[in-house]
Amino acid sequence: MIRLFLDANVLFTAAHNPRGKASLVIDLGRRGHWQMATSAFAVEEARRNLARKYPQCLEAFERTVADLLLVDPGPMGDCPLDLPKKDQPIFLAARRGAATHLLTGDLRHFGAAMNVPAQTGGILIQTVADFLSDLASVPDS
Repeated sequence: MIRLFLDANVLFTAAHNPRGKASLVIDLGRRGHWQMATSAFAVEEARRNLARKYPQCLEAFERTVADLLLVDPGPMGDCPLDLPKKDQPIFLAARRGAATHLLTGDLRHFGAAMNVPAQTGGILIQTVADFLSDLASVPDS
């Protein structure tokens, strides 16, 4: 089973753009195509940014996060990836939640770790677009 961990920017985008790819991923997860999780840290970051930029989207945001499992990152120990301190809890929570995929739009900080699960403990870090593209290329069984 695919287990997605959604970064704050994916949550933000889904609430702000209900017809976009991030919303599609969440909708498909609600329908049982995969499991979805995030962390309280990611939820708070997305909520704070939405309140500042698009407060009219907060209601949709709260409905979105209500369907997600919240994973605690655990003790802030050694992060195996070279990430800024603010991004380490995201990766650690994805790892602790046994995510198969970490979806993020943060190319600046996660870019070097994207699409190389052998270097990320088996977690496939991708953008939402890459994740959906990979799904589209899988033949039906």
